[in-house]
Order: sequence, then structure tokens, then C-alpha cells
Amino acid sequence: MANRTAPRRGPLPLNAPSPVRPTINVEEWEARAPLSDVEIRSVGIIKAASERPPLPVKFSTDEKTPSRPSTPKNKLLLPNSRPGTPNSSRLALSTHALHPKQPVQTPQQFYDWFALIDRSVAHSQEAHFRAHVASVSEHLDTCDKLIEHVDEIDKEVDGMLEGWRGVEEGGKSLKDACERLLEERDRLLALTDDIGARLEYFQELEHATRMLNHPGESLVLQADFLYMVERVDICIDYLKAHRQFREAEVYLLRFQQCMTRAMTLIKMYFVGSLRALSADISKRLSEKDVSSTAQMHLLYTRFRSVSPQLAPLLGELERRAYAHKDELSSLLSECHSAYFSARKSLLVARLMEEIKGLDPTRTELVELTRSGCSYLKQLCLDEFNLFREFFNSGEDQLYQYLENLCDYLYDDLRPRILHEPRLTALCEVCTVLQALMVLDVPDLSEDDEDDDDELNLDLDRPRKKHGLSRLHISQLLQMVLQDAQTRLFFKAQSVIQSDIRYYVLKPEDLTYPDKLLDARKPVSISDIKEKESISQIFKTPSLDKQDTWFPTLQKTVWVLSQLHDFVKPAIFEDIAQEALSLCRQSLVSASEALKLKNPPISRLDGQLFLIRHLLIMKEITNNLDLVQRDYDPSINFAGVTDTLSSLLNKTTALLPDALFSTLGMPRGDGSIRSAKHGIDHELRRACKEAISECADSLCAPLHEWVDRVDEFNTAWRTKDTAGAPLTTQEWASQAAAEELNDTFRAACERDLRAHVLRLKLYLEDDRTVKVLIRPVQDQVVEEYDSFRDVAWNMYAGALRRNLLSSADLRGLLEGISDGDRDGPSTNT
Repeated sequence: MANRTAPRRGPLPLNAPSPVRPTINVEEWEARAPLSDVEIRSVGIIKAASERPPLPVKFSTDEKTPSRPSTPKNKLLLPNSRPGTPNSSRLALSTHALHPKQPVQTPQQFYDWFALIDRSVAHSQEAHFRAHVASVSEHLDTCDKLIEHVDEIDKEVDGMLEGWRGVEEGGKSLKDACERLLEERDRLLALTDDIGARLEYFQELEHATRMLNHPGESLVLQADFLYMVERVDICIDYLKAHRQFREAEVYLLRFQQCMTRAMTLIKMYFVGSLRALSADISKRLSEKDVSSTAQMHLLYTRFRSVSPQLAPLLGELERRAYAHKDELSSLLSECHSAYFSARKSLLVARLMEEIKGLDPTRTELVELTRSGCSYLKQLCLDEFNLFREFFNSGEDQLYQYLENLCDYLYDDLRPRILHEPRLTALCEVCTVLQALMVLDVPDLSEDDEDDDDELNLDLDRPRKKHGLSRLHISQLLQMVLQDAQTRLFFKAQSVIQSDIRYYVLKPEDLTYPDKLLDARKPVSISDIKEKESISQIFKTPSLDKQDTWFPTLQKTVWVLSQLHDFVKPAIFEDIAQEALSLCRQSLVSASEALKLKNPPISRLDGQLFLIRHLLIMKEITNNLDLVQRDYDPSINFAGVTDTLSSLLNKTTALLPDALFSTLGMPRGDGSIRSAKHGIDHELRRACKEAISECADSLCAPLHEWVDRVDEFNTAWRTKDTAGAPLTTQEWASQAAAEELNDTFRAACERDLRAHVLRLKLYLEDDRTVKVLIRPVQDQVVEEYDSFRDVAWNMYAGALRRNLLSSADLRGLLEGISDGDRDGPSTNT
């Protein structure tokens, strides 16, 4: 099989040049390729075997006929062969073809016979070559026959291949035709399905019309009704999206009419059921001796009992009204109006009785607000929850209905609020209203899922509600709260004008520092609680001794503490700036009056009195943050840093301007454009005066002595130089200078310690005292340096050992300032 598939070599082309081979003779071949004995024997065996190769049986014409000529009969006798009989020999010799027919008589005859013998010998020697040539010829003939048979078989195979190819091409064409037919069939089937699916939307009109043409009271309660409505809704959406279909507009109009009829049936059924239920409940409520529990049952439980039947229908109406507002929103509004009318007719009488039971004309305002608004909040919550049992839309109508219910109480509550004279009562009213507004109902529902666009819907799956999520009580109480805030604002302005701006100074208001000494005594628990209430509002620990404050400051803090949670941020900022400005002016006036009470001691008291109160006011303004315009009422004052702690971190101020920058105040006299800037300006001026007062009490003799020396020297230079020199004056003698130095050191020991104690008494903080004492020490050192320079120049250094250096004096002053750690005594 492998030989059949092998390619046959074709004949060489006729014009191909024959290869040139070198010729070689037998001798050269034998010389170049000598054979061994074994090889020679092998060649002989092959030669003997190939002399007569057998032919295939099918190609032999006569098996008995030998394929090669027989050998001559007259063979030479071998030496070992037995000789025949004489007669037979003679017969053989006489009959052999090589024997002469006649005896040889002449040489020519002998030559002729010898030539014949020679040719016979030569012919006998070439017999096996001729036999081989004959065998090869037979083989060639056999091969030619085989080639002829192979060619015939090739022709038959080629014919069979052509036939197979024809069949293959025909089968492929048939297959392609079948596939085209199958594709055409599938296309036609898909087209049929598409046409059928589209026709389903048009065919649904007949089913919907047939159902709506046989209405009844129980039609909307049938299970197929809502399914029909859902399919009509889907058909409307489909036709709106495919208006290019033939007669799509006509079918769309008819489907919309079916939807309107279905929703109208739902509306009529809901209104009819609501009227019947309201009539029954009104009849039961009109009976005598109906308990409150029975009323609640009739007003709410009876309504909830019909919601499982009506709520799904109303939900379908809400969904369609939301999707088709132009056609169906009026039907939903009619349902809302019918519901609110029915509820209002049932609740008004009961609501009026409850309001009369509160007795608005006699009940205290805060209690009336708390009880009345709490009742209204519960009523609105019940109504809100009941409304959600039926509807999931109509939020604006619901709040309008609830506001109408609240107006029955507000009509009595608003006049009371607008005529309330007490600021605390108005603040409590605002507190009650804000507390009720904060406690809103938590979120109860989530957004609704998107509607399904497919024709086959699962109508039994629960739907998520959207729209009504929570009841906002603040929307209902906002108007009353605004009335209370307005009245609170005007009342606060009246208090600020009467108790701060036009406050009349009393003698007991200026009993300083006695008030501060009395404040160190133990106080009652009630006073502590009252002070803590204001401190908690402003979140600062420095507001814990309010009895020592000036009355206008107490009133300012009290008014601001009452207002900061109950009025709008912008309004609160304006009134706070006004109150703080008027309070600052009253403190300045009180400080001036205190300075004139018992000079010169009262001068320092007046300055420290003003510094103490201005620091408190500065702390209050920082907590209120009046400069910040973006005020948020939800921010409490706990995050504001303590004023004294933040301002007194640096204690290395050397000059008054450095002191004021440490206190966070602007340098120089800038324009005063707010209460905070006014406080900084006054605090700057008061600190300068206090520092000067403390330093002057110590350095006044030194300053006066230096000025007297300067005046004498100036006068002495203008007169005759023969006059008495300065050192001859008794007041300018060395002893007088030493006495003045001793007096100065004694004053430092006495007066500076007293000043430090008085500062601690007013400012109550060691860091604050150090901030103010440091400039006093600097000024004292500066004045003493001037005195020391003059004294050294006058006495040629004679007082160098007695006078103090700048470092020694500063150490002395710091030792005196830090010497008293026990605080001020009652004998100060």
C-alpha cells in the first residue's frame, strides 16, 4: 500500500541534456574495486541464481514449457563421467549438428568446420547472457503490462474521484439550501412571535373593555382587577414608546380611557366606603357615655380595620397619578380631600373639648404651652400614622390639615405669648417648643422600587413606600416659636435698655474690694447651682463668682444666656453687641465713680475693677464669637478655649504694647467697630493706668528728686556760676540721697507687696498678676536707673556701694512679687 501511494517518477523531458559519465573499462574497474574471495563466491551464487528467475504464475503462458533454451545435447563428457557405448557414441556424433555431414577432406572444409566449432563454443559460452537478456525482456514485458493495468486503474480511480466530487458538490449545495430554508423558517417564526407579542398589547384592550363594561361595587375588589390595571398601564407605556405603529394613537387613547375609568372606580369605592364608615363612627360618638378608650377605638382602630382593603387600591391610584399627573392627579386630590374632610368632621368636636379642658385663660403660659403642644404633637402623630395606613403621598395636604388642627390651640396661645411680660417665661416657652420640635418621629420607610416594564408582573410582592417618611413637628410649631422668639427679642431689648443702659448706680454697687473679700467666704448650695447654670451655658470656669460682678454685667450675661438658644443667629449677634457695648459703658462709668470714692487708694481699685470686668466680658465675647457671621445654633460653647488661659500663656512682656499683644488685643488706637474691639480698647487703657498707678506709688519720690535736680541744674546754669553748688543743698546731700534710697526700698517692700496682693484679690490668677506686674517692675527699674545715674554723677561714685544695680533691683522686685503665696489677707 505504501508503494502505491508513493509518487511515480515521470519521464525526463525530451530536451533535457543527457548526463555525461566518464567511461571505464573492465580492467580499470577490477583494479579500482578488487573483490575478495567471499565476494567473488557471492557474485557467482547470485549469477547462478539469476540465470533463470521464475516468473509469476499468472504471467506464465505454459508452465511445462521451459522459459530458456535447452543446452546442447552433445555435451562434452566430464572426466569422471562414464563413457557411453560405442554405438551410442557414434550415433550421437553422427547426429550432432556440429559434426560434419561429410568427412573432412580438404583444409578448407576443416577450416569451415573449425569455424563452426569456434562459433558454437562462443555461442555456448554466451548462452547464460542471452538467457539473462531473455529473462529481462520477459520482466520488462511484465512491467509494461503492470503499467498498463496501473494506468487503467488510475483512470478508473480518477473517474471515481470525479464522481465523488460531483456528489460532494451536490450534497453541499443541498445542505446550503436546507440551511437557508431553516434560517428562513426561524426568521418567520421569530417574526410571528414578534407580531404576536406586539399584538398582545393591542388585544389587551378587548379584555380591559369587557371587564370595565360590567362594573359593580365589588369589581375593584376582584383579584383580576388590579392585574388588568397593571397590564393596561404597561400597554400605555408601550404604545407611548412605539407611536410609529399603525393605529397606535387610537389604541393609546382608548387605553387611557380605560385607565381613567378604573381609577375613577377606585376613587368612588374609596369615597363611598369612607362616607359609610364616617357616618357609622359619628353615630356611635354621638351616643352618651362614650369613654375615651372607645373614642380612640372608633377614631383610629375602626379606620385601620379597613386600610388593608383600601390601601392597595389607593396605592395603585397613587402610582398611576404619579405617572400620569395630567389625567389622574385630580382623582387622587379628591381622595385626599374626602379623607381630610371625614377626619376633620370627626375630630373637631373632640379637639375643642380637650382645649377647653386645658383652660387657656387661667393656666400658666409655660404649662399651657407644654400640655397643649404635647397633646397636639400626639394628635398629629396619630393622624400622621393613620394617614400613612391609607396613603403614601399628599404630604402638603397632610401638613395643611394638621396645621388647621393646631390653629384651634394657637388661637388661644398666641395672644398669651405676645402679651407675656416675663423674659424667663418666654425662654421656657421657647425651650418647650424647641424640645418638641427636636423629638421628631424616626424614619419609617424607604424609597419605592422602580416599576416593572415587563407585561407579566408579580403583583403579590410587597412594595416599598416612598414620599411620607417622617412627621416633622417643627413645621407645625414653627409659627408659635417665631411668635415667642419675636416677643423674647423685644422683651430682651426692653431689659437691656432699662437695666443696663439706664441703670442707676447704687452705693452698695461700689463696695470694692469688700465684695471680693466676702466672696471668699463659704456660699450656700443654692447659690452654687445658680452660678453653675450660667457657667455651663458659657462653658468657662472663670464665671463662678458672679456675686462679685457689677449688676449690669450680671444682667448682660443673664440676658445673653436666655437668648442665645432661642433667637436667630443674626438677631442674637446684634442684640449681644448692643448689650455688651452698653455694659462696657456702664462699667467705665462705675470705674470712674469708684476712683473718686477714696483717693488715692480707690484709684487703683477703680482700675482693677474695670480690668476684672473687662476680662470677664472679653471671655464672654470670645465664647459667643460675635465676629463670626456663619453662626450655627447647634454649636455649643464647650469648644471655645478659656479666655484667661489662652491670653496669659506669655509672661515675658517688657512694655505695655507687648503686654497687650500677649492679651490678644490690637496695638494702637484703631477704629472701634464692634463690641469686642471696644472691650479691647478699654482694657488696654485700664491696664496702662493700673501699671502707671502701681509704679508711680513706688517711684514718685525718686522721680520728684530727679526732676528737682534737673531744675536746679538748669537754673544754676542760667545764673552766675559763683552761686552755691548743688551738693551744698540740704535736700541734695549724700545723706539725703541715701535716705531717699532707703525710703524707696521700704516702699518696695511695703507698697509693691500690697499691690501684688490687691491684684491677686481682683484678678484671682497668678499668671494674670505676673502679666501685669512685669511691666510695673520694668517701669520701676527704669525710674531707679535714672535716679542711680544722677546720684553717681553727683557724688562721683560715692554711693556706688549703697545703690542697687539693675539686676539686683529686678531680683529684689521679683522676690517681693513672688514672696506672698498665701493670697490676699482680709487686712489688705
